[in-house]
Amino acid sequence: MTSNFTLEIMSRHPISKAKQLKIAHLVESKNLNISKCASNLNITRNTVKRYARFYTSVIHSKPGDALYNNKKIPLLKPEAHISEKTIDLQNFLFELVQQEPQRLSSAITAWNKYISVYTDGYKRSQFITIFNNWLKTHKHIVHKAWDVNFIPEEDLKTFRSWRNSRDRHRWELSVVITESYKSRPTAEIAEKIERSGNTVRDWINSYKKHGISGFEKKNHKTNPNILQLRKEKKTNIIKLIHESPKLHGINRTSWFLTDLAETYRKIYGINISTSTISQYLKLEGYTYRKAKEVLTSPDPQFRKKMNEITDILKNLGRREKFFSIDEFGPFAVKIKGGRSLVQKGEIKTFPQIQKSKGFTICTAALELSSNQITHFYSTKKNTIEMIKLIKLLLSQYNTEEKLYLSWDAASWHSSKELNTFLYAINQDDYRKEHHTPIVALAPLPASAQFLNVIESVFSGLAKSVIHNSNYESLEDCKEAISQYFTSRNQYFLLHPQKAGKKIWGKEIVPSVFKDSQNCKDPRFR
Repeated sequence: MTSNFTLEIMSRHPISKAKQLKIAHLVESKNLNISKCASNLNITRNTVKRYARFYTSVIHSKPGDALYNNKKIPLLKPEAHISEKTIDLQNFLFELVQQEPQRLSSAITAWNKYISVYTDGYKRSQFITIFNNWLKTHKHIVHKAWDVNFIPEEDLKTFRSWRNSRDRHRWELSVVITESYKSRPTAEIAEKIERSGNTVRDWINSYKKHGISGFEKKNHKTNPNILQLRKEKKTNIIKLIHESPKLHGINRTSWFLTDLAETYRKIYGINISTSTISQYLKLEGYTYRKAKEVLTSPDPQFRKKMNEITDILKNLGRREKFFSIDEFGPFAVKIKGGRSLVQKGEIKTFPQIQKSKGFTICTAALELSSNQITHFYSTKKNTIEMIKLIKLLLSQYNTEEKLYLSWDAASWHSSKELNTFLYAINQDDYRKEHHTPIVALAPLPASAQFLNVIESVFSGLAKSVIHNSNYESLEDCKEAISQYFTSRNQYFLLHPQKAGKKIWGKEIVPSVFKDSQNCKDPRFR
């Protein structure tokens, strides 16, 4: 008969059913070779001996019965014979999870707590083995000190959506928190998301302290003085790119970032890096190509003319008006292309070669203080049309004291005939007889159409009533343009302080005079 100790050992760690049957058959047939059997079954010789003694005792206790029978052979199954020590240890660990989960972060720390309660308990080496096995078995309830031990249901839904999103940062956060909740080692989580272990632990600690709100981007309040300084820098940079580099002693046809940085330092006495300049230009919607092709004025008197216009606007009186004047066109009335909503896969087309239904030019003046448009149609751009516009403005604004006219450097805006006409209408006798205000000129620098405020209105006009159009006749097109200006004038009469892009959504910049903005967008002309 085998001892109770041997049976206990065998019942705790039994070998497989097939191996037990093989040993039982060899014992019964009296052909057991312990070394050969151990080698064939891949077990130790002592294990073979113990099972051989067990089955020998079974044969002696039941003489005459066939042992090698699947139905009668007494197979040893795993029987968890748990000692009182083990029961005490398990109870201790479950209590430790609930009361002091931080003690489970280290086997040594847990053993020190355990041995202080159970002085006759397992020794340290035995405890560590049992402890680690217990952790593996109960990992669903055991969390290390830095692990996430609770996730609300609402947060779980959010993390699921983040894990399926295309936002990598949110995916990383979801993986870290959910895998930490499953007690996955920090090193494995860090390897999976390709981040450092410190970053993973920081995210876990942030979630444990602040919840999911800890991952929201916080609006940092910037010092108002710093914001004002940045705004001034942006404005000054835009002013510089409107001027030719040659005006500042730089033998180039266009600005380089290094040149802008050096010129800025000389003029304003402040150092600014090329990367900062590039960032500011991008924020303002400018690219190097635009700065080179559109936004440079070669006028040597650029700054002088700009200062004169700015001074006029700063000191504009109640009975004084400032007009931004230009011509839209000539443009032909035919099917026009443009951006529009279409179904997926649909391609909108229009004929390249068409018969024009007529053409026209829209000459207009934008009064900056009231945002009112005065316009008429013609077929030419010349001095006669400018004189016609001036007469129209004198009639419309005959109660004012002075009218300022601002336009680009086109030849018909500075002809001798026009200057003679302006001299005549500014004479006291003429003004008394016709009750008209004084007319003064405030011309823009040469090649500076991008500073003409009315260009912004024309861009909105083109996008609204010209693009994607197919008018039946020239008159229909003129009617649409007139309606656009009428509705615009009416709107700004009701909202005199709200003009431009934010209200209409059409004009590319607000209808105000600034030498740091680009009013003309070539895409809409």
